[in-house]
Amino acid sequence: MTSVRPKLKPETPKAITAWRTRTGQNVWMTADRGWSEDPADIAAFTGDEAEEALAHAKTQEGNVTDPYFMEVTADGKIAGRETLRESIRANGPTVPYGIIV
Repeated sequence: MTSVRPKLKPETPKAITAWRTRTGQNVWMTADRGWSEDPADIAAFTGDEAEEALAHAKTQEGNVTDPYFMEVTADGKIAGRETLRESIRANGPTVPYGIIV
């Protein structure tokens, strides 16, 4: 599952997000290149370090699915053009699970 995403400049702080393959849960790469379901653990990468982190994430495709960059602030807060999408990912569904509308 992929989609067209905006190109981010090398100097733009980026986080790497994906879905945990086993559960479908949103996850974010941490500074130690592990994965966390808590958006407070987001690590910000720039330049070559960001490209290396994404390449590393893509080697873990059995554990996570479709890792990609998202724009963040230097301290790892969600920002940029995909703010709404990424905010929903971070905060969970906009409608509680199991509610019939």
